[in-house]
This record gives sequence, C-alpha cells and structure tokens, in this order.
Amino acid sequence: MLESAGLFSAWLLGVSLGLTACTISCLPYMGAWVMARERSLVLADTSLFLAGRVSAYALLGLSAGLAGVWLDTVLRSGLGHLAIGAASIAAGLWLIIGEGRHRPCSTARGASKAGGAPPFALGFSLSLTPCTPLASLLAVAAQSGSAPLGAAYGLAFGLGAAVTPLLLVLPLLGVFATRLKTQQAWLGLWLKRGAGGVLLVLGAYRVSLGI
Repeated sequence: MLESAGLFSAWLLGVSLGLTACTISCLPYMGAWVMARERSLVLADTSLFLAGRVSAYALLGLSAGLAGVWLDTVLRSGLGHLAIGAASIAAGLWLIIGEGRHRPCSTARGASKAGGAPPFALGFSLSLTPCTPLASLLAVAAQSGSAPLGAAYGLAFGLGAAVTPLLLVLPLLGVFATRLKTQQAWLGLWLKRGAGGVLLVLGAYRVSLGI
C-alpha cells in the first residue's frame, strides 16, 4: 500500500510539472520544430517527444535508486544543460541541412521517418534539467534503495509529466504552420530555416549554461 501511495504521489508530482513548467520550458524547442514539419507528422513528433521524457524519467529514477543523491549533484553540475544544448543544435542542423535538400519522394519519406530522432532526443534531454519536482523524485527514488522501485517512481512521474497542454498546443501550431505554407508556398523553406536557426540559438545558450 505504501508503494502504491508513493507511485500515485510521484504521478501527481509529474502532473504538476507537466501542467506548468514543462509547457513553458519545452514549448520554444518543440514549437520551433513542429512549425517546420508537415502537419501529418506533428502528432507523431509530439508522441515521440513525450516518450523521450517518460523514458528519461524512468532511467533517472532507476539511476537514483542505484546511486542515491549523487545523481542530483551530477545533474546540477551542468550536464543537463549540455545535453539539452546538444539535442537542440542537432535538431536545428537536421532542419537546415537534413530536410533542406531536395530529394526524390521515396527518399523524402525516409527522411521524415528519420526526423523522429530529434523530438525523442529533445524530450529526453529536456528531462535532465534540475527542478524542484525532479529533485523530489530523485530523493524519493534514492531513499527507496531499489533500482526497480526507483524506475517505477520515475515511470509514474514521467507519465504524469506527459499530461501537458503541449498535446493541444503543438498540433495547433502545426495547423497554423500548414495554413501559412498553403497560402504562401515559399514560406515552407524559410520556416524550416528559421526554426532551425531558433533551435541552434537555444542550443548554444544551453551549452553556455552548462560550461
């Protein structure tokens, strides 16, 4: 019963993050990404992004169960900022270089599928940012002294964090971008380049915080 209560508390803690700070901190990254993508890919990209976050929290919980409070110290050393910066820069370069070239239709389909990696990486890395809810999760997982239980706490927390307004906001941004590109076809390339540039700038800023 105590473990069930702890898992529910971890889920509620995740919900509190997903409904507040998660939306604010993640929207600049994923908002820029979906503005450059095709409308049909936005829902898949959003799902991959959230899957990355859930996976990261489960892994962090497992690690905290093994390593104790040491993990929180490592995250506060700047590792989280460096991971976010690297993922953001990679996503920006993918938009500018990877999607910017003209390809045959069959190759373009393969490129669209390959584009699922950046959203997952962004979701995973953005979960490494130190914050009060995450610190509370790591403390509980560390006190459990169990890797499986720590992973369960992390998974519950991640599923709670996946309850976020981004599920509504990102598809709406995708619809808005699609309408812009439909009305003005030339905007498509510039949206990709602009979004890629935004991700590069955000990534460089995060790297500077981590150094």
